[in-house]
Parts: sequence; C-alpha cells; structure tokens
Amino acid sequence: MVHESRGADAGSGTSYWYDGADSAVAMLSAVRSFRVADTELRRRMSAEMDMNVTDLAALRHVIAHELAQDPVTPLALAEHLHISGASTSKLLDRLTASGHLARAPHPHDGRSRIVVATDHAHAQVRERLTRMHERMLDIAHEVPLESRRAVVDFLLSMAEHLGSEAIPEKLTPRDRGID
Repeated sequence: MVHESRGADAGSGTSYWYDGADSAVAMLSAVRSFRVADTELRRRMSAEMDMNVTDLAALRHVIAHELAQDPVTPLALAEHLHISGASTSKLLDRLTASGHLARAPHPHDGRSRIVVATDHAHAQVRERLTRMHERMLDIAHEVPLESRRAVVDFLLSMAEHLGSEAIPEKLTPRDRGID
C-alpha cells in the first residue's frame, strides 16, 4: 500500500531534528501526519455539527464515559478539558441548547449532577463516524498480525512520552542590543 507523505519533512530526506535517511524518522513523520489529519478531522466534524472543537471534545468525553458507565460531572468535564468552571458552564449551556447534552441527577449522589449525551447527540455521532470507524478498523486489519503488538507498543510508548514530557521554559525575546 502506498501512502502519500504529509508534512514538511515527510519523505524529503531532510528533517529539522533527525537524519532523514533513518527509517525511524519515517515512522515519526507518519505519526505527525496522522496527528495533523486527526486534528483536521476534528475541526471539520465540529464545524459540520455547528460547534467548536472543545464542544466536540466534551461530547466525545461524555459519550465515552457513558459507554464505560462512569458518569461525568461538570467538574470532571472541566478538568478533562482544562477549562474553568465558568467556561464549562457556558459550554454546557450551548450543548444543552443545541440538544446534544443534558444535565441529570447523579445516580449515586443525590446532591450532585452529571452530564449525559442525548439521543440526538448519539445519532449525530453515529451518522458521522460509523463509516470512518469501519474504514479505520479495515486499515488496522491490514497490519500483519505479527506486527500489531509492535505498533501498539510504539504508539503507547509515544503517548506515554508525550504525556510525561516537561513543558520547556518560556522562550525569551532576543536582546535588542546584540545582532
């Protein structure tokens, strides 16, 4: 199967960070291409559903937790999205008004509320994503059985590394007196 390269250094033989002739660089470039495509897909999908990317991320999080039977509180949603309580309240107001989310009593704590996806939201997500997820599974099945564990290990190691990587120090402006 032939894959079109994406990204500034994909397939060019040169890279800002690495020797472009190293086959591991091709793997990193492919990961970068995937991330760009995934980000673009989320942007297009949120626009098509007339919501912003954060709203879509909230909807996906709520649905995933419903499937796991793990109710999501507004506070937990705010923490997941890394947004303030006030921003979460506005987000919930928007998604409630659009018919995607609803607030409901917590099943185990009568003093608390949870956020649930509506039937409308589930229908929209299924309508827009079923074909894509079927094709993604087809592509995953194309990876030889003996290679799948290595692919999984690689991706999980990359995710762990990126998740634990320290944020670099803030860039400082150049001293104007030196050229």
